[in-house]
Amino acid sequence: MPERLVVIGGDAAGMAAASQARRLNPNLDIVDLERGTRTSYSACGIPYLVAGDVASPDDLVARTPEEFRREHRIDVRMRHEAMAVDLDARTVEVRSLDHDRTFRLGFDQLMFGTGARPIRPALPGIDGAQVRGVQTLDDGCHLLTQAKEMGCRDVVVVGAGYIGLEMAEAFHRWGARVVLVEAAERPMSRTLDPDMADRVVGQIHRLGIEARFGVGVEGFEAGVVHTAAGPVRADLVVLGLGVAPESTLAEQAGLTLGTRGSISVDRRQAASAPGVWSAGDCAETYNRVSQRRMHVALGTVANKTGRVAGVNIGGGYATFPGVVGTAITKVCGTEVSRTGLSTDEAERAGFQVVSATVETTTVAGYLPNAEPMTAKAIAEKGTGRLLGFQIVGGAGAAKRIDTAATAITAEMTVMDVVELDLAYAPPFSSVWDPVQVAARAVVRQV
Repeated sequence: MPERLVVIGGDAAGMAAASQARRLNPNLDIVDLERGTRTSYSACGIPYLVAGDVASPDDLVARTPEEFRREHRIDVRMRHEAMAVDLDARTVEVRSLDHDRTFRLGFDQLMFGTGARPIRPALPGIDGAQVRGVQTLDDGCHLLTQAKEMGCRDVVVVGAGYIGLEMAEAFHRWGARVVLVEAAERPMSRTLDPDMADRVVGQIHRLGIEARFGVGVEGFEAGVVHTAAGPVRADLVVLGLGVAPESTLAEQAGLTLGTRGSISVDRRQAASAPGVWSAGDCAETYNRVSQRRMHVALGTVANKTGRVAGVNIGGGYATFPGVVGTAITKVCGTEVSRTGLSTDEAERAGFQVVSATVETTTVAGYLPNAEPMTAKAIAEKGTGRLLGFQIVGGAGAAKRIDTAATAITAEMTVMDVVELDLAYAPPFSSVWDPVQVAARAVVRQV
């Protein structure tokens, strides 16, 4: 009999691994177990679906189960949930959710692509019907229905990270009164330095979204969210508190867990048991700047690590070098991006830090479409090595973060960045690109 690979999870990491393994090993018997109703969809696109920017949920699906079956000969079993894994017997206990039956499926190799789950703190009433997370495409479809057909007038979004801010804007665009509640003193507090996060606050208020920072949520009941600052009306509550690795099944099977409860893997995406692999939002990864293990839930990382796992499963050899922590979003028309380490992260990693924040424009300042842009560079004192970069600005600002991400990956100094031969013409940039302007300001302090 051919060797069998069982993949648990049918989204980015799991299907990337399965597809890559098939390319390298045409004789592999591949079975994918997915408890949901879709495969390989863009979870990052859900806020834009809810906002009305995406015409149909199907537009977010990169590849259907039928395509995987036909083009890659992957036995995709939808609405099949992995209930338990026996590593000694090499079996997975599977429940068919549509037929309410359980069976055991043997494997030679096993891939965990179980993703992440929304953080739901143990608060009174959090399991109420009006409290929703944003994780699956089915969640997005439900929220879109709430916005379009139910006419939610009062929406409370809990959490002011990337997803929380994007969801707040989505419901505001449908005409809802949106209240954003965040326990931290400012938005995006885990990713941006305080001075950069404060610039986002102004944009939130200008759009007309009511934001309550430094306010904790204490519980929920029909029509009301109870906070430390008093009750807030709510037809609908959207949780934007981030995600945690979906690693319960792996832990119960006896696999070693790492950062934030993610599945511990090596550079080849191998877990702690022979023939077992993991990638994506359920697995830990490596930060190339801090040189520490970390957990990051991003579609880019899921696809890359899933591919690496698939190469190794299929008999090849590949490693994942890690991440530098690049992320980007658009909040209320303002673009926000970051890469590398924040000032706090750099100091906790043991670096002596210098930084500079500069005000500039997205294109040549004399052009009518020039928009303000703030750029912050963070470097190591003495060596001048670029450690981090953050951007808040108008249209055309945020994608400049890719220049900084490349420089950080290459371990360049701020002087190296200043000397880069970057493209210039007035409709695209000032004579000195904003990334270089910030780097020049740090050079003086190194």
